[in-house]
Amino acid sequence: MDTPNQNLVELLFGNDELDFTKANVKDFIVKPSNLRVTRDFIEKWHYSKNVNGLRISQIFGLFHEKNLIGAMIYGALGMANNWKKFVEAESKVVELKRLCCIDKTPKNTESYFIGKTLRWMKQNSDYDLVVSYADTFYGHEGTIYKASNFKHMGLTTKGKVIDYNERYYHDKCIRTYYINSDGERVIKPFAQKIKGALETGEAKYVDMPEKHIYIYSLKG
Repeated sequence: MDTPNQNLVELLFGNDELDFTKANVKDFIVKPSNLRVTRDFIEKWHYSKNVNGLRISQIFGLFHEKNLIGAMIYGALGMANNWKKFVEAESKVVELKRLCCIDKTPKNTESYFIGKTLRWMKQNSDYDLVVSYADTFYGHEGTIYKASNFKHMGLTTKGKVIDYNERYYHDKCIRTYYINSDGERVIKPFAQKIKGALETGEAKYVDMPEKHIYIYSLKG
């Protein structure tokens, strides 16, 4: 896969009129990308509507000619020490955290997109395993992962998220900090904003059902 030349890419974020349902997926190009290119697209087309708090390892864009029509984010597993369930070292596992495409694409677009990124990860990373979750809260069962030869590993436990401005955030977002210029550990502005919203009632906790767990081996 080629590295995208940002000067040549026409970024049509959220253009609802784009229709590539009759296109051949083999004409779509998968390229490593970055959050500057994909953030607006993901916030429009992914059901979560946000990328805040993600520990990002690798981002990909799906392009047709000069149009961005899909985006994918891989990153560290969200829950502390969760990696221990899958591998012996945290550096050996990565989570497929965001995947979205415009609506009007061929049915096999997402599996094609995933397949291309998995091949890239095999050739260009030291990861042994990819983990992803299908969120039953949104009616997802993991069909796309099954089609991409992921293995189903059961269900997570139930959890909670924070509902703020009609977007859902993991409750860990209120416990994120940075080290300032004086060497002090300070809560991040967005975390403070969410904490304040919880105190005023602008935000609230929401119970979430289990998620399906899927894994894909990058070795062998």
